Amino acid sequence: MFKALVLSALYNLSDDQIKYQVRDRLSFMRFLGQGLGDRVPDAKTVWLYREALAKVGMVDELFAQFDGYLARRGYIARAGQILDASIVPVPHNHNKRKENMVIKAGKTPEGWADEPAKRSQKDVDAHWTKKHGTSYYGYKNHVNVDRKHKLIRRYHVTDAAVHDSQAVDQLLTRGNTGSGVSADAAYRSAEIEATLKARKLTSHIHRKGKRGKPLTQQAQKSNRTKSTVRVRVEHIFGAQANDMGGTLVRTIGLVRAKAKIGMKNLAYSMRRLGQLGRLNPCPA
Repeated sequence: MFKALVLSALYNLSDDQIKYQVRDRLSFMRFLGQGLGDRVPDAKTVWLYREALAKVGMVDELFAQFDGYLARRGYIARAGQILDASIVPVPHNHNKRKENMVIKAGKTPEGWADEPAKRSQKDVDAHWTKKHGTSYYGYKNHVNVDRKHKLIRRYHVTDAAVHDSQAVDQLLTRGNTGSGVSADAAYRSAEIEATLKARKLTSHIHRKGKRGKPLTQQAQKSNRTKSTVRVRVEHIFGAQANDMGGTLVRTIGLVRAKAKIGMKNLAYSMRRLGQLGRLNPCPA
């Protein structure tokens, strides 16, 4: 069952698609250890299994176990940490303006309690955010990536309206061999700089200009140099969006979104481990 969830995350398959694809692809059958005459879990069975993992937070535990496995294989976190966040969209709720205001206040709109079927289809945990002038509805996948191996070492899931910098405390780790922390200008603040200094970490966060006080040429050059490191995290988000079937999550609620996004991150790291093994069979 867990392998079925890995396939779902690797190819962004719906629960209904898992049964069909396992029956259709011999490679999927081999991965699950099944023969042509064996039973394949249906959509409801897969959903219930994921639901059970989500409710007890087991995906976080599995991710931590795999990170320990990486270390035992020789892939310890090296050369510094890179922080970033990516928006994970979910299907839009078609609510009235007044209903959205009530939801934003943390309350349940009038009449929803009397319609449980309608309420069960409304995601009140997801929120809107705007990036580069475009509005998005959903969650955010905050990640910590080690610079050397480009593996996700820690992640944190929030609604999309949470600012990237608010997840720093949940992302920073102590096990990296490098002291550097790279991130874009959204993470630049006096508070975060103080946090890094207190943890004896070196800031390589991009500098940002202010109104009436643009960046100097030297600061711009420094940012370009930092970008050559920070860009490695963009490769991960690109792989999840393009190579792994996209990032759209068709679940309702933060608990389920955490499980789906966590499995996506775990599946990426498994996939990346395979790539590293082919590139360097004997990691140092």
